[in-house]
Amino acid sequence: MNQETQAIRIQAERSQYKEHSVPLYMTSSYAFDDADEMSALFAEEKEGNIYSRYSNPNIKELLDKMCALEKAEAGWATASGMAAVFTTFGSLLSAGDHIVSCRSVFGSTHRLLTEILPKWNITSTYIDFDQYELFESAIQDNTKMLYIETPSNPGLDIIDIERLSVICKKKNILLVVDNCFSTPIIQQPILFGADIVIHSATKYIDGQGRTLGGIILGTKTLIDKVEAFARHTGPALSPFNAWILSKSLETLPLRMERHSSNALVIAQKLEGNKQVKWVKYPHLESHPQYEIAKKQMKWGGGIVSFEINGGLDAGRAFLDNLQLFSLTANLGDTRSIATHPASTTHSKLTPEQRAEVGISDGLIRLSIGLETLEDIWVDVEQALEG
Repeated sequence: MNQETQAIRIQAERSQYKEHSVPLYMTSSYAFDDADEMSALFAEEKEGNIYSRYSNPNIKELLDKMCALEKAEAGWATASGMAAVFTTFGSLLSAGDHIVSCRSVFGSTHRLLTEILPKWNITSTYIDFDQYELFESAIQDNTKMLYIETPSNPGLDIIDIERLSVICKKKNILLVVDNCFSTPIIQQPILFGADIVIHSATKYIDGQGRTLGGIILGTKTLIDKVEAFARHTGPALSPFNAWILSKSLETLPLRMERHSSNALVIAQKLEGNKQVKWVKYPHLESHPQYEIAKKQMKWGGGIVSFEINGGLDAGRAFLDNLQLFSLTANLGDTRSIATHPASTTHSKLTPEQRAEVGISDGLIRLSIGLETLEDIWVDVEQALEG
């Protein structure tokens, strides 16, 4: 089946009630027919549900869909996107291991790498997103993982997944890709050689700003390790959130196409505005990594980043002048959102650290929604004029 059909038609098995829409399985545990079945399930000699921290029909349906969309063998769901990132690190790394990461990562991921993982003697080295030779030379004997975001948040830097995959296979280390901005509708990192794909399902997979969730996808061998870690550390996704996210996947292809088409036009219009210093959007021909983006991304996604002339004061004035856009730290919503990364998502970084990843005081991140394109642009234009 095509992706659009898979997102709609992969469903949990119908119950005896023959429901057309999958019900919500709000239960903490499951009953066993007899002692033999209970023993067999705990011994993993038989498939079935024991406890919703381990598995649940709603979570299984969500993962079945995501595995199909991302071309992955197996998956695991967590309570949030950052739980997915930490669970990936915690399950696949040990004390004394080393990570090579692109420098442009989400603010909370940065704190994991620099403040939390070092507590267990797990160290990391940052490399600029386009320094492929340095990525390889930074790999040490104890390096176990190469971690990247592409497109990055919020700078929209594009990394050649296939090129890094060649390096990782040569060095026998894991390549982990945060695919949150693209979703599997736009980009499928596993097809380019990634071993693990991570999603903050809170963003586009939900798509309406309603709930939290995280997804980890990869080979069964790797996900078995993730499951063994997650079962006992407890970053479980709730059945209710899984039910919402699975329903949301039914419209994901349509939403991502509209997000992307709206965002491309907004980026093109911003590029010609005298108040704007620069614009970055993956499928804008002026993007430095345009050719890579065209190779591995079906569309450009829904995020546009740009810098206003005038720095911090001009950036704040722009935000204050917006009328249609929401001001919030989230993204991937049906509603257009404007964010000032320097004071929100990346505020915990020092000014020097923000400068290293290209986050200036005047940088604005727009998450372009599903409103009428004309209405979106009218609001952006009037805010710039103000």
